[in-house]
Amino acid sequence: MSNQTENEKIKTGITINHEKKENSRKKIDIDFDWPNINLNNIVIGQYERKKLEEVYSKTLPNIQELEVYSGIITRISCKVVLVDIGFKAEGLIPISEFKENSSIKVGDELEVMVVKIDYKGQCILSYKKANMLRNWEKINESYNNSKVILGYVSARTKGGLIVEIFDIECFLPGSHINVKPVRDYDIYVGKTMEVKVVKINHKTKNVVVSHKVLIERDIEEQRKEMISKLDKGQVLEGKIKNILPYGAFVDLGGVDALLHITDMSWPHINHPTEIVQLEQELKFVVLGIDKEKNRVQLGLKQLQPHPWETLDKKLKEGNVVKGKVSVLADYGAFIEIIPGVEALLHISEMSWSSDLSSPQDFVQIGDELKAVILTIDRKERKMSLSVKQLTIDPWIDIINKYPVKSKHKGIIKKITNFGVFVELEKGISGIVYTNDLSWTKKIKHPSEFCNINSELEVIVLSVDVHTRKLNLGHKQLMENPWYKYEKLYVVNSIHNGIVSNTFDKGAYIKFSKDQTVEAFSPLRFLEKKDGSFLKKDDKSDFKIIEFNKDTKKIVVSHKSVYCNKNKNYHKHKKEKRVRNIKFERSTLGDIKGLAKLKEKIEKEKKK
Repeated sequence: MSNQTENEKIKTGITINHEKKENSRKKIDIDFDWPNINLNNIVIGQYERKKLEEVYSKTLPNIQELEVYSGIITRISCKVVLVDIGFKAEGLIPISEFKENSSIKVGDELEVMVVKIDYKGQCILSYKKANMLRNWEKINESYNNSKVILGYVSARTKGGLIVEIFDIECFLPGSHINVKPVRDYDIYVGKTMEVKVVKINHKTKNVVVSHKVLIERDIEEQRKEMISKLDKGQVLEGKIKNILPYGAFVDLGGVDALLHITDMSWPHINHPTEIVQLEQELKFVVLGIDKEKNRVQLGLKQLQPHPWETLDKKLKEGNVVKGKVSVLADYGAFIEIIPGVEALLHISEMSWSSDLSSPQDFVQIGDELKAVILTIDRKERKMSLSVKQLTIDPWIDIINKYPVKSKHKGIIKKITNFGVFVELEKGISGIVYTNDLSWTKKIKHPSEFCNINSELEVIVLSVDVHTRKLNLGHKQLMENPWYKYEKLYVVNSIHNGIVSNTFDKGAYIKFSKDQTVEAFSPLRFLEKKDGSFLKKDDKSDFKIIEFNKDTKKIVVSHKSVYCNKNKNYHKHKKEKRVRNIKFERSTLGDIKGLAKLKEKIEKEKKK
């Protein structure tokens, strides 16, 4: 009975609680009619509600993640720092981010980055990330504007130093520490130095800086200032810094200047080391200044008297002088009369002979010779010489000395592709063209027939006094054998011969009676009866199928020798067949038949 009463009481209580909750919900619905709220007897409808929402949303800033905003510290606890950035809720920053900046206090203004906004509308902020972003902006600005930054060398690393700039670690390569090579990097650790950002890799977040470019800039400014004070003709002291084949670089105390090899010595030299040595201190004269390119040209020989001033004043045109060949050029040679005074010996004044193609054919560097002065100009410091004028012109009486058809002996001085030059006497040379060397031998190059400095007998073919040219011949010393060959090697005649040489297109044949003459046989005419071909050193009979005296050409055939009888036999049969034809009164059909027969016979003849 009692248990039943308790159960009923529980059920009654649940029912009462449920009714209370329902009444409270009804009460709330009555008290907060959202679509139609009555505040101070003002009824706000749906349109007014939207306007209020727009005004409310405009009062809050448009906060975005990973953006930097300015905020004010409102509270500092042992774990977090609350910062008001104008959002509907204050942002949180872990206190660990301010370990290095322990002086912060409520009311301080600082820049922060919005790391995340959670679903409740709470902002997670970061002071370090905002600071890092601003520092990277400063690095980029310094790079774009080529600004000089003060950095702290925090450590040494492989190949250089680590420099901290705006709390960002940057790399300073060893080659960019100083203009001179640095061996000990440790002396820079813990010091501050001015640097310039030279490279940024945004993907890897690497920054490369340089201290060397600032030193070079200072040196360049000092160089410009020093060069601006230099004057042409000024004498300065300097030290030889570097030597190259074309000259030397001189250190004038911060300014590098060029001393060209031609300005080292009045006499000709082959290399600067003949005059100067490294680390040698000398006096130099300023020859030229290029202020735009910051270049200075120096001279050393200009401090010494010019050799032309010491040249014998009695020297004049027509005087004979001695000298040594110092320089060779395409147009002649320079002869050093005294150290520093050179005169030009033009190629046309070297020899009366006209066969000189280059000065090397007449002189070499170091040769000593005598020459006569043609011109001398002391103001311009120029002199020209002649060697051939020391002897009488041998071409004056050339026609009487070397008349046409006269025979002489000479020395071969030069061999070219088209012939050989033969010296008959000093200053007189003639040319023997390749086709005038031999009547019978096929000569591709004159070197196959003769050698330099060998003696050759020649005959004068023609003389041209105006152009100073002698045309000589060698084969003309003997009778032209081709007049004899014309009668001997008649077309269709057969001769015994030997294959002297073979090649792709045929072979050369030498006749047994006269080994000096060669004939040519095309490859197809070398075929034997058995179908094989004649080879080198094979002997056989050959038939002359072509002879040309003017071009000195003989063409022979071995195949025509044994094919000749067969051809005569076929020819005889054709002629007999034609003779046996009985000609009667022709009809139109007969005429057509005869025409076909005639055409057939002509074709067989051609075969």
